[in-house]
Amino acid sequence: MNYSILVCDDSVVARKQVVRCLSNLSNADIKQAKDGVDALEQLKNQNIDLLCLDLTMPRLDGIGVLEQIKKDPSIETFIVVISADIQPEMKLRVTQLGAIEFIEKPVNGEYLLKLLSRYGIR
Repeated sequence: MNYSILVCDDSVVARKQVVRCLSNLSNADIKQAKDGVDALEQLKNQNIDLLCLDLTMPRLDGIGVLEQIKKDPSIETFIVVISADIQPEMKLRVTQLGAIEFIEKPVNGEYLLKLLSRYGIR
């Protein structure tokens, strides 16, 4: 089975690091978004199984993306937040908005792959 993964981060370096971690998934089609607006456009126009989402971005931040996804029943995707903002309040907020996990930057590739395996994406 093929999986579609969208990595959303305004930092090219951060996106590349996550993509590199995911490159071990031979059955994954990995796409990238430079900010929340770009991510929402892609989520509305194609089926994305997993969204790896940063929180701090221009135009539309990760919280805004999560709020929009929650309002739009046509968007169905697992969401993993990957951020340097590790405050307990922020972790609680993103899980309330539907994220399955909060991972601290820089992402630990082994942990990310184990997490995806738990949700059937390998």
